[in-house]
Amino acid sequence: MRLRFEAIAESEPGPKWRTLFEHHWSAYKKWFLSEGDAERPNYLKSRRMLRKYMPELVPTYERLVDLAGGTDLAARFLSLYRPPSYISGCSQAVWPDTHRPLLVRNYDYSPKLCEGTLLLSCWNGRRVIAMGDCLWGVLDGMNDAGLAVSLSFGGRRVVGDGFGVPVILRYVLEFCETADQAVEVLERVPTHMSYNVTVLDRAGSFRTAFLSPDRSPVIRQLPVATNHQGHIEWHEHAEATASLQRERFLFFRLADSEETEKHFIQSFLRKPLYSRAYRHGFGTLYTTVYRPQGGEMELLWPGAAWRQSFERFQERTQQFRYDTAREKQSSVKRTV
Repeated sequence: MRLRFEAIAESEPGPKWRTLFEHHWSAYKKWFLSEGDAERPNYLKSRRMLRKYMPELVPTYERLVDLAGGTDLAARFLSLYRPPSYISGCSQAVWPDTHRPLLVRNYDYSPKLCEGTLLLSCWNGRRVIAMGDCLWGVLDGMNDAGLAVSLSFGGRRVVGDGFGVPVILRYVLEFCETADQAVEVLERVPTHMSYNVTVLDRAGSFRTAFLSPDRSPVIRQLPVATNHQGHIEWHEHAEATASLQRERFLFFRLADSEETEKHFIQSFLRKPLYSRAYRHGFGTLYTTVYRPQGGEMELLWPGAAWRQSFERFQERTQQFRYDTAREKQSSVKRTV
């Protein structure tokens, strides 16, 4: 299967975002209604919850709803309040260099369900570079205050009242500057599934938040997160994704006094962190590296790299082939 990645720069929501919506809406609508329309909250409930927990985000939400045509279904979907459940893999870790900290992550998911959009925006007076999900949510990203975030699935099947975590991370990047401010948001805003969110700020402060819909958030100063929360609760998923092995590998690498930044980043492109389990829905689709102090990031694949920053952001596209039959990946010639 081929998946196109695209880097887009658009300060305010406009025609580029509208094109993005039109391209993905059919698939998202099918997913949103996959459990039946009655299972999704109505518009008034969705908007009320967004206003209750993330009020500063409401004007942006309303602009996006207008660009999406103002329909009831699009408005409910874009609130990301109590969406259908979704499960991924992912590994993420902080390289805690006092002078040059960075956040590295692998996004492990089905290539059929990934947007592949890297968006540079300035929706609320703050520039944000982020890998997108659900058309305005964030899988991982960074803002111009030097705050970087990423998420991984928390390894629990519980589903409850709350928001899809990508919109919570959008809120964090739009309105927070430090790891402590991000943690305040993550402790306050409910999520509908279990996720692990790692945050790193320009000063090198980092936290990992273990979020769940049925218990209080747990905040730890941990530089590593894979797909469980302290201990294994969904053994089949943990075994299939090698969650515990990946966690141990990352801690071992960070504890190695001879480890270098370059080698640490490259380890994300190799086993056990890099997965080719595409036909099972948790193969590695991309690797990102965020450098908060310099406002720089890299988007990596085996044999390919994009280097972007707030000062030098290049719009571009590139396709990759993910072999869902033989678990191999190869790049396809770049198109612009």
